[in-house]
Amino acid sequence: MKILILFAHPAFERSRVHARLIKAVRTLPGITLRDLYEEYPDFDVQPKLEQPLLEQFDLVILQHPFYWYSGPALLKQWMDLVLEHGWAYGKDGTALKGKYLMQVISTGGNAHAYSPEGHHGHAVYDFLLPFRQTAALCHMEYLPPYVVPGSAHINDAELGRYADGYVQLLQSLSAGTADLKALMRGAETNAPGGMPGQLPAHFS
Repeated sequence: MKILILFAHPAFERSRVHARLIKAVRTLPGITLRDLYEEYPDFDVQPKLEQPLLEQFDLVILQHPFYWYSGPALLKQWMDLVLEHGWAYGKDGTALKGKYLMQVISTGGNAHAYSPEGHHGHAVYDFLLPFRQTAALCHMEYLPPYVVPGSAHINDAELGRYADGYVQLLQSLSAGTADLKALMRGAETNAPGGMPGQLPAHFS
């Protein structure tokens, strides 16, 4: 797979979690990283630049902090402008057909907070329905998110394991060794309850 990471963080200079994740994967072969806040500081997203780029990749990863159960404002702006009717969906809108969409997300709350018994009452996957439906509307396959919980309190060792897991994930996807069908049956790529950053067995 050719993989494009669309990274959206309005305060990257203050981000400990995403700084570590980006550093870990920035130079991986077969991975292209695009920082949307760096590209569009004025929010003037250019669909005619973004659309041909998307067509070159098999997997698009939206990497961002989890803001109010969604993504940062620029990511929403990007989706509003780039995923046009007649190109991404609707009659003759099949430019993204057969591609994959995935998210890499950090949350302030810990894993238990995003559970039926926790503070938010739902898993992260449940809150991602708009993104999942966007993938379906655009004829894409949605892969479960890679979630880094508890960003406010995560220690360096745990963060390192999540970064290592992210590297393993991208390497498996890029090499075609990941069992995508098995992956799509889960709610998160890195199942909660295991070691931080631990990937299921279908990543070999």
